[in-house]
Amino acid sequence: MNTIQLECFVTVAEYLNFSKASTVLKMSQPAVSHQIQSLEKELDVKLFNRTSKNVTITPEGVLFLADAQLILKTAMSARERLGNQEHFLPLELGCHNQIELRMLPPVLKVLSEEFPLLRPNIRLVPFPSLVNLIENNQIHAALGLKETQKRSSLFYRELCLAPCSCVCVPGHPLSRYETLTTRELEGNFIACTPRPVPDSFFAVQNELLINLPPKNRFLTDNVDSAFALVKAEIGYTVYPDIPAARDHELCYIPVTDLPKVSFGIYCRYEHDIPVLKRFLELMDRSLSLQL
Repeated sequence: MNTIQLECFVTVAEYLNFSKASTVLKMSQPAVSHQIQSLEKELDVKLFNRTSKNVTITPEGVLFLADAQLILKTAMSARERLGNQEHFLPLELGCHNQIELRMLPPVLKVLSEEFPLLRPNIRLVPFPSLVNLIENNQIHAALGLKETQKRSSLFYRELCLAPCSCVCVPGHPLSRYETLTTRELEGNFIACTPRPVPDSFFAVQNELLINLPPKNRFLTDNVDSAFALVKAEIGYTVYPDIPAARDHELCYIPVTDLPKVSFGIYCRYEHDIPVLKRFLELMDRSLSLQL
């Protein structure tokens, strides 16, 4: 396995098009195909399904993608360190959606001022399996809603207990209320499928869904899609309200008879790296100021 194979794989996975990938890589299309085929042979798995009309990544390819990206990043960091003779501080972070991503810039700004050699990277992975990357030492920490399943190998630091709120556009009929109950929710409800949210929160959504007629149920593949449909005025959604992550174009109305949800940071128990400890402190302070 070499970096050329991995660069070809990652680029094809990004574009799902061998012709576009070859242009980006400045290689011939047959050369890109050869690198992918040799990688598949070495791994003994099929990474892409190819037809005359389209290219799709296989489940095995999805699993390998994070590893390939990490190997390439490690190789690039090594070259950079050796070339500059600097001791850079990598900080690999993860989040599930744009809501969580919105919290990071102010914290990373302060952190980069305190640690000039900091080299942060953020992975946006819209599935609860993001925490598996921590267990495998591929990222240092990840934001997220607390899983009901106990993870003995991971440390969880709660940042806040977030109330479940109705999220809608200012002109929506529900936007006139200061608080709501589940019985007062009406209209089209936009929920996420089980895969991108923890089981505990999907159970909350499911309770709302089963009491609605089919015509008022909308299911999306991820949280960002749900919020996009809300902005399109198709309906409302229900999601934990974290003030530091609010979209200021939307209204957030607490649903008082739904349970609060724990939001925090997952990391390994041996989180004594100074830059990671400071990141945890800054995140804690940032959310405390917003409450």
